[in-house]
Amino acid sequence: MGCTESKHAQTAAQQAQTQAKAKGVDVPAPVAAAVAGIAAPINVVTKETTPVAGGQKPGTSGLRKKTRQFMEPGFLENFVQSVYNTLIDQGVKVAGGTVCVSGDGRYWNRTAVQTLVKMSLANGVKTVWVAQGGLMSTPGMSAVIRDRNGGSVPFGGFILSASHNPGGIDEDFGIKYNCENGGPAPEKVTDGIFEHTKTIKEYKTLDDKFPEIDIDTIGATQLADGASVDVFSTTDDHLAVLKKCFDFDAIKALVARDDFSMVYDCMNGVQGPYAQEILVKELGVPADAILNGESREDFGGPDSAHHGHADPNLTHARALVAKMGLDKTGRKVGDGAGVPDFGAAADGDADRNMIVGKQFFVSPSDSLAVIAANAKLLPCFKDGLKGCARSMPTSCALDRVAEALNIPYFETPTGWKYFGNLMDAPGAKYSPFLCGEESFGTGSDHVREKDGLWAVLAWLQILAGKNEAGKPLVTVEDVVREHWKTYGRNYYARYDYEGVSKDVANQLMDRMKERVENVAEWSAEGFELAKADNFSYNDPIDSSVSKNQGIRWIFADGSRIVFRLSGTGVSGATVRLYLEKYVAPEGDLDVHPFEMVRSLAERAMHLSGMPELFPADKAAEKEWGTGARLGLEAEDGVCNPNVIT
Repeated sequence: MGCTESKHAQTAAQQAQTQAKAKGVDVPAPVAAAVAGIAAPINVVTKETTPVAGGQKPGTSGLRKKTRQFMEPGFLENFVQSVYNTLIDQGVKVAGGTVCVSGDGRYWNRTAVQTLVKMSLANGVKTVWVAQGGLMSTPGMSAVIRDRNGGSVPFGGFILSASHNPGGIDEDFGIKYNCENGGPAPEKVTDGIFEHTKTIKEYKTLDDKFPEIDIDTIGATQLADGASVDVFSTTDDHLAVLKKCFDFDAIKALVARDDFSMVYDCMNGVQGPYAQEILVKELGVPADAILNGESREDFGGPDSAHHGHADPNLTHARALVAKMGLDKTGRKVGDGAGVPDFGAAADGDADRNMIVGKQFFVSPSDSLAVIAANAKLLPCFKDGLKGCARSMPTSCALDRVAEALNIPYFETPTGWKYFGNLMDAPGAKYSPFLCGEESFGTGSDHVREKDGLWAVLAWLQILAGKNEAGKPLVTVEDVVREHWKTYGRNYYARYDYEGVSKDVANQLMDRMKERVENVAEWSAEGFELAKADNFSYNDPIDSSVSKNQGIRWIFADGSRIVFRLSGTGVSGATVRLYLEKYVAPEGDLDVHPFEMVRSLAERAMHLSGMPELFPADKAAEKEWGTGARLGLEAEDGVCNPNVIT
């Protein structure tokens, strides 16, 4: 299952040995035996361990910590063994099964892959799939689990990634487990993992005689007892799935137009191989249109334009933003001469996307709504959508489209697993399905993760559908402005306060939980509250309830203020503030978002009591970090935007 013929494996072994000898490296007999496909011994050993203090609690996207902490003896092993213990507890057939292991290529990825291979085999797995070089995007992993070798072969997969967080020995590392549907583990699994991490006493691995597996050469390494490690193409399975979603010929015709040009910024993350294979080779995008296309362990590091922070937004994607004639606030720079017509960027693990037109930034919330409104231009949605969803902090722009289309729409907590439940509704009730988050995540039911490249191809497909040969180019800006004229505009901005003391962050949220109980007391002229609550979600599929998902202040005119604690940081807490104001089609649609939400930002300070908890002095740095202190000293006197959406 999933293995190539022995002759192929032997060829891979010969290549590996030749490469090693060329580098002056002696190849010990056990390694040569393993890569040659001759049965290598699988000697399971059980090692004693002690729990990490407080356990290892997965956040919305797995476990993320500093790389050096992951490198500590037992840290990764404790978590992986706790995953396997939980799967066995819940009846997953691990013994004799298949699992996929890969990551986004950040520092220590290759070492962690080898650890996972050994621990998986020690826990009874028969076949371990590894993408070439250990490189695989998060949506690519979902595609592999769901579709490779006919689909539904693995019981799940491990993704080694901290997503958009920086990579490097002094930066961040992460791991998460995806289930048999290709989506993030649900709470019953992550809760079980957490409980096991608090009590773990031992983990299983293989002894030191087990060789390091060649993960750079495609082919199968045959092991004892019929086990194997199969190395396969990083890109093939994801490409095959995307070809089912889009009309590649139509996109190629758009790309080939003399009046159309584009750039795509991989930000030195895992997307490089996918960009080359899909955009360049399949769609004819010029090779020099790919920015930062080399996958690097430090995502480009401090010398790159994005300083190693592979996060596709106006703040960090500096190379793309400059190329598209914008500044970090989304305002135009220059006269637009020589600026490409279309731009996009990916994050470290390639599940996020940013869409930019010529001197025109498209917010993720607007991007989602525009795709929904033009869904029938996508072959995968040619018969129309049956459902859509957004995370609670995401703007309500999608809701207006769904109401016009008369299709069900959902407001969920942040986390793709909630969308996955809706995708997997009995009888495919809501499929075809579209979903997204304000944090630059967009996707559909083709996989069970957000998919940055899918979103880019969706936009290219829409542009292809709206452009006719011989007629002037219909641009990204044209499409968005037409959308606003039809549905109105949801002005939107997000402000991040990072490195916050968890105690003070909890004080802030607890204070607001009390205040939302009395809506009348916190209404004011011009800010009449229609509703205020601590958002809770009742899942319509499995009836689970997710509480404490963020504080919502919803005003009579449809404006919103949302506060939420984020689970994607590795140290301290991150408080996110979301501001949204709706303007109807006949209103002013050309104001900069910061100007439009300024009064909401001021109101948010009052409703939250934030200035009282961290006054603008240097002592507050210890509690809230420089981002928050600077927020109170910003030019507008309210807060400083770290991320603009």
